[in-house]
Amino acid sequence: MTRFAAPIAEQIWDMKYRLKNADDTPIDVTVEDTWRRIAKATAAVEQDPPKWEDTFYNALEDFKYLPAGRITAGAGTERTVTLFNCFVMGTIPDDMGGIFDMLREAALTMQQGGGIGYDFSTIRPKGADVKGVAADASGPLSFMDVWDAMCRTIMSAGSRRGAMMATMRCDHPDIEQFITAKSDPARLRNFNVSVLVTDPFMEAVKTDQPWDLVFGGKIYRTVRALDLWNAIMRSTYDFAEPGVIFIDRINAANNLGYCETIAATNPCGEQPLPPYGACLLGSINLARLVSDPFGDGAALDDTALHDLVRVAVRMMDNVVDASRFPLPEQKAEAKAKRRIGLGVTGLADALLMVGARYGSDQAARLTEDWLHRVARAAYLASVDLAREKGAFPLFDAEKYLASGAMQGMDADVRDAIAKHGIRNALLTSIAPTGTISLYAGNVSSGIEPVFAYAYTRKVLQKDGTRTEEEVVDYAVQMWRDRKGDTPLPDYFVNAQTLAPLEHVKMQAAAQKWVDSSISKTINCPEDIGFDDFKEVYMAAWDQGCKGCTTYRPNAVTGSVLTVSDEKTATEAPEAIATDAGEPQSPHGDVVYISEPLDRPQALEGNTYKVKWPDSEHAIYITINDIIIGGHRRPFEVFINSKNMEHFAWTVALTRMISAVFRRGGDVSFVVEELKAVFDPRGGAWMQGKYIPSILAAIGGVIERHMIDIGFIAGEGMGLKSDPQAVTTIARGKACSSCGGYEMRMIEGCMTCGSCGFSKCS
Repeated sequence: MTRFAAPIAEQIWDMKYRLKNADDTPIDVTVEDTWRRIAKATAAVEQDPPKWEDTFYNALEDFKYLPAGRITAGAGTERTVTLFNCFVMGTIPDDMGGIFDMLREAALTMQQGGGIGYDFSTIRPKGADVKGVAADASGPLSFMDVWDAMCRTIMSAGSRRGAMMATMRCDHPDIEQFITAKSDPARLRNFNVSVLVTDPFMEAVKTDQPWDLVFGGKIYRTVRALDLWNAIMRSTYDFAEPGVIFIDRINAANNLGYCETIAATNPCGEQPLPPYGACLLGSINLARLVSDPFGDGAALDDTALHDLVRVAVRMMDNVVDASRFPLPEQKAEAKAKRRIGLGVTGLADALLMVGARYGSDQAARLTEDWLHRVARAAYLASVDLAREKGAFPLFDAEKYLASGAMQGMDADVRDAIAKHGIRNALLTSIAPTGTISLYAGNVSSGIEPVFAYAYTRKVLQKDGTRTEEEVVDYAVQMWRDRKGDTPLPDYFVNAQTLAPLEHVKMQAAAQKWVDSSISKTINCPEDIGFDDFKEVYMAAWDQGCKGCTTYRPNAVTGSVLTVSDEKTATEAPEAIATDAGEPQSPHGDVVYISEPLDRPQALEGNTYKVKWPDSEHAIYITINDIIIGGHRRPFEVFINSKNMEHFAWTVALTRMISAVFRRGGDVSFVVEELKAVFDPRGGAWMQGKYIPSILAAIGGVIERHMIDIGFIAGEGMGLKSDPQAVTTIARGKACSSCGGYEMRMIEGCMTCGSCGFSKCS
């Protein structure tokens, strides 16, 4: 039986990927059972299933090939789920009926667990005429709010956290409002947002030219291109969004440019897709393919890589036929083009094993070489599949080989495609692998650098206690096993110590051989100057990247883990987050008190009035505070109304919230739970914002009170100044899965370092 490399790996498997009965009893007794389940399901469409089941099992064994989370969790379960991670939905029509048809499709897709991407550029701008009704258009952002509410409704009904991407063209008249939309921390919380940047716009930025904002052939306004670029940069600098997608470059390099136009990506950006396109993802674990790691002959095993890629391509092609699809349009699109997204993970660990410093010229050359090997093997494997099973239905040899992406491909590969066709229109992509990388033994994620070589993780036990365990990077653990106490060499660098332009260099090196795109986060120091920050994006453009996503910690986005200076094998650099200098668990830890706090004779508080549009009587919410150690914290809540229809639930809510508050610790999660409740009859607009239910309105009042008294630093920011906590550091948002404060931006997606949760996995 396979031994997991780390306790966190087994916990991730048990929590996310292990097949269980409804009563939580395991069906997959061991991880070998999980691999066998996946192998059997993907081999079922073959003419000789037993043969290919064994072949696929061997690829999965020892975590060499890692199918994306949807496949690992869903293949062979007979559940009504899709094995595709994400979708770009249909083009949104510029009319009310069509818009809500698209909303319905989005809800059905998310209900089956698929993330979605949409281009909102097709909706007329705010203030434009609406013919036939003598009214002005509300604009695309108002409909994005509706999509966001839908996503939260689906999530509150029991589905996994929704993931959505919204894009808008840089020449849309509402682009300035789109750029700053997420500066409001309560708005569009289920969206990632990115601007579709065109080649002419980048030329206008570089030459400081005017830029027209246009819709339907009408110029609404002309702005200075550089001013618009600086607005994008400033918002990203302050709020980590929007991202930037170089959309013309994507379409020019698309193998299928002759039969599709791309205007959106999946939520994490690694798959630019046409309407109803789907991303099918999997990763080769490079960290498992290095021979003689840390030795004189350390190198990537070319034969093992080639063989593994060929098997992975076949498995992924079979998933197209084995998977369910939320919509018939998605099934038709997938089968017409059979695009897959085979990528890699463990790149940084593999570089460490061969002695290359991530971000160096040597590492960039190796990355380009290794990704070239992956692409070459994948294309040749797909040609062989075409000889056996036929090319994808929309294959046109002349047009396909004339595409931009094919111009740099090896001549023998091009000749093979011309002669035999190709089974899969596009084959390579670098997806977020945060969770599956933890599952594989905490290998470095995707093509990202190692985030932290080791950190202490607090694990909540069933009895309410917390234990500590060390989480060690896969390559660092291997170094310890082989080198003992020998200090880590200088080429052991991590995400916190790399210069941003070194990140760009690595992304650009990988992009040369990735026919889709790459999900990667360029970590920037908090004190980076604005001009230097802008240079990161211009470097990404100049070096041929298809997009760029950065993360700069600040008061709005939250802090990130830092790394200590110690570099010994027995005391690897720990992830810490503390203002006082003493090592703490990442982002601190919350201590829950076993006995409720005593109530003083008198308490101070505030009473708030909420008038719900559908209720004749207002609701009054009183929140009383207790002061401990000079710090104010919420202690009890009273909710009252003359409306007797509210009596039972307001009494119940009063008692439950007060009981939680009196236990101490970080009780800010109460806000998140209340705000996630949606009324099936619909919510209401209050002070310009859509509130999905009365309970959500109450949650908003409690949140504002917590902010006003200094208990939390802002929406979802956790404890700000609470004497019941171990530390009072500024922290990022709490993980919606485990409640821990170890969220960090990796591969364009917030990922929890404690439980591995990611809305993109």
